[in-house]
Amino acid sequence: MKAFSALLDALVFAPQRSAKLRLMQRYFRETPDPDRGYALAALTGSLSFPHAKPALIRALVAERVDPALFALSYDYVGDLAETAALIWPARGGPAEPPRLAAMVETLGSAEKGTLPGLVAETLDQLDESGRLALLKLITGGLRVGVSARLAKTALAELGDVEVAAIEEVWHGLDPPYTRLFAWLEGRGARPAEPGGLGFRPMMLATPLEERDLPTLDPADHAAEWKWDGIRVQLASRGGEARLWSRTGDDITLAFPDVIAGAAFDAVIDGELLVVRGGVVAPFSHLQQRLNRKTVGTKLLEGYPAAIMVYDLLAWDGEDIRALPFAERRRRLELWMERMALPRLALSPLVRFTSWSDLAGIRAAARGDGIEGLMVKRWDSTYRAGRLKGPWFKWKREPLTVDCVLMYAQRGHGKRSSFYSDYTFGCWLEDAGGTRTLVPVGKAYFGFTDAELAELDRWVRAHTVDRFGPVRAVRPELVLEIAFDSVHLSSRHKSGLAMRFPRVSRIRRDKPAAEADSVDALRALIAPI
Repeated sequence: MKAFSALLDALVFAPQRSAKLRLMQRYFRETPDPDRGYALAALTGSLSFPHAKPALIRALVAERVDPALFALSYDYVGDLAETAALIWPARGGPAEPPRLAAMVETLGSAEKGTLPGLVAETLDQLDESGRLALLKLITGGLRVGVSARLAKTALAELGDVEVAAIEEVWHGLDPPYTRLFAWLEGRGARPAEPGGLGFRPMMLATPLEERDLPTLDPADHAAEWKWDGIRVQLASRGGEARLWSRTGDDITLAFPDVIAGAAFDAVIDGELLVVRGGVVAPFSHLQQRLNRKTVGTKLLEGYPAAIMVYDLLAWDGEDIRALPFAERRRRLELWMERMALPRLALSPLVRFTSWSDLAGIRAAARGDGIEGLMVKRWDSTYRAGRLKGPWFKWKREPLTVDCVLMYAQRGHGKRSSFYSDYTFGCWLEDAGGTRTLVPVGKAYFGFTDAELAELDRWVRAHTVDRFGPVRAVRPELVLEIAFDSVHLSSRHKSGLAMRFPRVSRIRRDKPAAEADSVDALRALIAPI
């Protein structure tokens, strides 16, 4: 645990990407198996403990610390693990901290009844850094500025291989990744891909700015709709099929309707959507199916899923990612014609002759689950990552509405000292003409650091009530909120839910009474 906690401390205070890479590479070189493998699993979010949850930490702290003191401390620090690590009154004496591997195995195998005592005993033996490392393992949120992709990049540079090569074998491996490290260090063979059903790292697009258009030739590019769903990859071979999310999560069990009948030898790339009678439903309908391990008959029938297919990556055992997009598209059209599968539809190309022509098409695209356009070079090969140039995403302009700030909450990590999470509302008028503010959304980005400091000062000066970490403020400040779309939702008092809301600007020039109404927001719902 000592080396792992030292790594986490160093990563927190290393702002540069290159410094984080060096720290991880040194740790992986100097730390033996299986400790380094479990550290890698923690950094990539691959650890899960059935009984070790954040509620366990709260219960343990409540046994030793005054609840009011802990609540005030948590409100100020903004991070459960950090608060508990700092406030924990250790009872034991100094002891040799356990190895990371031993701690991970204990957290994973201990019975629910015995785990609290084991965790408390270990916390007593650790210093503040060690306690923080242990508690972050339990909560699953390291918050050290390292993504799974960055951790894999450190491994790739350590073993002098491509990141894509690691990602292609990643899903056939489990912690502590001894076979992976053996391959990277030249002591073993490359781990086998999982039967042709493994995840292929996806090619991503960069935003297209209008100032880029004069530098691009329309004849060199294809355009297709950017559908408002989630990007997925469907791999089928030998009578088996796997459905992968963009981040490489296996979501097969949650979408049995999509993989039904997938008796082919191919890998396709596309967008997962809810489609009824050939009409694409809003993203909020797809949300009913997401983040589930399994799905019942009611959801299958009420929210039927399908894939709008963009690309063909492999066919009959041949990897065709190195072919230009024009050829892959030709083969995809042929493949789709032969397959004729009910849950797969070919995403149509958008015909255009000039950028102004395409701009007009983009401006008119507001409904049918479309959030903009994809622009791809005809000669682009399929390469992992977000490359500048081959693929662009040209999203439609966001919708905006003026809302009144109602509540604010402290952020986490670097924002734990600021009120940075804002709940805002619109006016709702009853039959008698009385207007009340009702919450319509929450946003925690879109503003600059200077605007964050300004909003934080305003919240502190205009607080009228407190509910734990949440402050209610005087309903006086108007915020212009930008969002991609709005949908009906029974989960919110307003009956509406925004997609990707963010603070566009602070409207100090506008009185709160002139903010928009719920009816005005409802009028922006795209027709289905």
